[in-house]
Amino acid sequence: MSTEPKGRVMLVDGMALLFRAFYATSYGGYIRKTKAGLPTNAVYGFLQYFFDAVSTFEPSHVVCCWDMGKGTFRTEKYDGYKSNRIEAPLELIPQFDLVKDVVAELGVPNIGLVGYEADDCIGTLSACFSEESEVYILTGDHDMLQLVSDRVKVIIMKKGRSNYKVYDPAELMDEKGLTPAQVIDLKGFMGDTSDNYPGVKGIGEKTALKLLQEYSTVEGVIENLAALPKGVRAKIEADLDMLHLSRELAEIRRDVPVVCTLAECLWELQREQAARKFQELEFGSLLHLLGSAPDERGIVQIELGELG
Repeated sequence: MSTEPKGRVMLVDGMALLFRAFYATSYGGYIRKTKAGLPTNAVYGFLQYFFDAVSTFEPSHVVCCWDMGKGTFRTEKYDGYKSNRIEAPLELIPQFDLVKDVVAELGVPNIGLVGYEADDCIGTLSACFSEESEVYILTGDHDMLQLVSDRVKVIIMKKGRSNYKVYDPAELMDEKGLTPAQVIDLKGFMGDTSDNYPGVKGIGEKTALKLLQEYSTVEGVIENLAALPKGVRAKIEADLDMLHLSRELAEIRRDVPVVCTLAECLWELQREQAARKFQELEFGSLLHLLGSAPDERGIVQIELGELG
């Protein structure tokens, strides 16, 4: 690995931004639509979040990753995976394809692969790009913290505009007491209610953290079952298969067959194309996001309006 990274790649968790934007702009009951009746509120908010992050973190390259349907290798491993998720709101459904069209008009590649989640595409691209570049992952999903490394930072979007928490390995250890790999093992023990897999019944975050701090890994805990309190030992022994399965479900893949080169994701905002698309969608109030000419560093200076 070279000492000096070549640029900064921002990998955008598209679904995380789109869902966040939909709910941030519809909670009052008003859904923004075009004169023809096409809902656009999620795309409108997505663009504000997107440009805010570009302005804040100044990437030289940008990629947007997407889920490509419900069926993945995880649902094949475990029928219950994400089975608790409610259907997307009707007004959001037409915006899934629309947002990808808008992203493409900005000049940003859309990456996704049937059978995998956006997380796995992000994991794969982060591993690939971090060999020579600095990588920033923009998401609201704490599962992504397992991808943190010396060259990979995870930006967690918090409530409100321009409110981010950036994790590198030191910050992850300082705040959560975990290494990136232990993020996966933690989910193995405690499961994930939002993704609907159970982990070890009766073991929550507090116990799981204590076990990992003491024995480092799932394997370390299993090797030392005899030293554990009887109650904890009994729970793990009763759910060993689910412990291993939950860890498999939690682990983000880094070997997905997706390819995107640095040249393909160079951040060069296609202003004329984007402006035409904004006008078509009646986003006149967002045209200022397209800015003026880049400065000498190639960065577009953007001022943002409030989300609403």
